[in-house]
Amino acid sequence: MTTDHSDNTELSAELMNEYVSVRIGDQLFGAPVDAIREVFAPQSVTSVPLASSEVAGLLNLRGRIVTAIDARRRLGLPPREADDAGMALGVERGSEIFGLIVDSVGEVLRRPRAELEPVPAHVDATWRSMVKGVHRLEKELLAVLDVSAVIGSAGAKAEAA
Repeated sequence: MTTDHSDNTELSAELMNEYVSVRIGDQLFGAPVDAIREVFAPQSVTSVPLASSEVAGLLNLRGRIVTAIDARRRLGLPPREADDAGMALGVERGSEIFGLIVDSVGEVLRRPRAELEPVPAHVDATWRSMVKGVHRLEKELLAVLDVSAVIGSAGAKAEAA
């Protein structure tokens, strides 16, 4: 009797979520892999007069103008050090590309979908609106970002301009 393991692998892949792990402040977040177009180091971010505070500015990414959104500001965290540009997650929303600036990017994590838990009720309302759920890891929690919500109003304002 032979066993076809490809069906089991395919099935297990359907039961797993993949996340790009990122740090924003002291918190570990996971951005769904399918929501991320690319990861890059932001360079030469140009500030935009009268833009909302979460818009870090504009940058040139291989010939395209990208709106840089500061994840720390969106989450109400203190700013990063002036000499720390962080990393950026390239996110496509409609015809626009946004760079979601985070402190650091780690590895891709695979977690069972069934283990995704709801956001705890005591979490700050701003964070609750931008997090889809949490996974328990060995030493900490992985908060799953709702990337569209993090881009949120900043993305809507940039698209309207």
